[in-house]
Amino acid sequence: MFNPDLKKMLNNVNSRYSLVIGTAKRAREIRDDAIEKHEIIEEKTVSSAITEICDGKYVIEEPEELKRK
Repeated sequence: MFNPDLKKMLNNVNSRYSLVIGTAKRAREIRDDAIEKHEIIEEKTVSSAITEICDGKYVIEEPEELKRK
């Protein structure tokens, strides 16, 4: 079972909400890219997105008003 380190993932964002929204957005991008290229995805797109976030390959950007809090 895939169980990422939540503390590590929350280091670069202010809230779990931002993390969830960023992960979902990246998962949709991965899916859409695979559909466009007619590729078969073997790993769940959310798992791929989480891995990219943990590895620092994808950075979740937040609005300035959230960064100040």
